[in-house]
This record gives sequence, structure tokens and C-alpha cells, in this order.
Amino acid sequence: MFVVVNLKSYACDPVEIASAAADVADDVDARIAVAPQTAHIERVASTGVETWAQHVDSIEHGSHTGQSLAESVADAGAVGTLLNHSERRLKLADIDGGIHAAKRAGLETVVCANNPAQIGAVTALSPEMVAVEPPELIGTGTPVSHADPDIVSEAVRTANGVDESVPVLCGAGISTGDDVDAAVELGSEGVLLASGVAKVDDPRAVLTDLVTNE
Repeated sequence: MFVVVNLKSYACDPVEIASAAADVADDVDARIAVAPQTAHIERVASTGVETWAQHVDSIEHGSHTGQSLAESVADAGAVGTLLNHSERRLKLADIDGGIHAAKRAGLETVVCANNPAQIGAVTALSPEMVAVEPPELIGTGTPVSHADPDIVSEAVRTANGVDESVPVLCGAGISTGDDVDAAVELGSEGVLLASGVAKVDDPRAVLTDLVTNE
């Protein structure tokens, strides 16, 4: 089971959260990744936590200003990147380009999508993982696995129909271990969350609950 914590641009301490995530991952032998702002990647990676970028662009070295080069985030310590998050939507061709850029730099990819049909389309591009996250539930505290479980189970079926080797993560509204359990029961192999960790007083306690809840 894989937990990806997207810190977005929340007013949180990325190193504090990364340190907590690294400790919890070591204590319970879980896979937890933290995706900070690009400027914080190196500091977060220095904690030893698995570090991901929030985005990379489909560019190579050259005259590109204000874009994220996959090799640069890898050099800073990232080992993977999110693509096509609901707050950073991309055209299909740009998703494909981003996946190729990530592979070139040795980065894993989680490609997000709003619904099962989109999950099928992005799975066909051969990312390492995909994540289904209805945008209307992001940040609400209401997990998609409870609000509309059919979206998760159908996303898993659709992805498996395209490429069984691509795991499906569940995003939007995840905040507790019970939410993780519900997502797993629907076929998800992990979760993508943000405010449930980034905006709480005790991220260590939340992370522990996410990966140890029975």
C-alpha cells in the first residue's frame, strides 16, 4: 500500500511533515511519499523520506523559462512525480510528454484523472500508477470511497482492462485509516491525500493511523 502526501502550497512546515513521514514509514515498514513545492524538494529529500515532485513539464534541456525540468527535480532528490492533478490539468499529449520526460529522468509517475473513463485513457500511456480523484471532493474531508464507491471500483476495472500492471490509487477526501481501508476494499493499492496531513496539528499521528489502521 502506497500513501502519497501532496503538500500543495499549504502553509505547513514541509520538513516537519517529511520527517514525520520518514519516521512512520520506518516504524511500520510502509511506503509513504511526500510531494512538496519544487523549491522544497531538496530539503524534504534530506529527511530520508521518499520525495516526489508535484509536477514536471514535457520539456528537455533548453530555452524553457518557468517550467519544471524532470532532470532538475530528480537532481534535487525526487524519485517520482504527480501529473495531471485536478489543480494542474493537462492535455493528453502533455501527459504523455510528461510521462516520457519522467522516464528519461528516472522518475516514477502517478497520473491523476477525474473519472473511470479518464483513468482508462491515462493508463494507456503506461505510467507507473494512476489515481482517481473526483475534483468536487478534493479537500472536503469526504472520501470518494464513501461518497461514490462505484467510481473507485469502476476505475480499477477500467485500468485493469487496459493494463493490469498499472495500480490504481484513490484520491480526494482521504484523511483516516478507515478511508484507506475502504479504498483498499474497492481495489485501490494506495491513496493520494493532501489537507488530511498538511493541515493538521499532528501529522505523525494521522500518518500512523493511515498505515496501521485495522
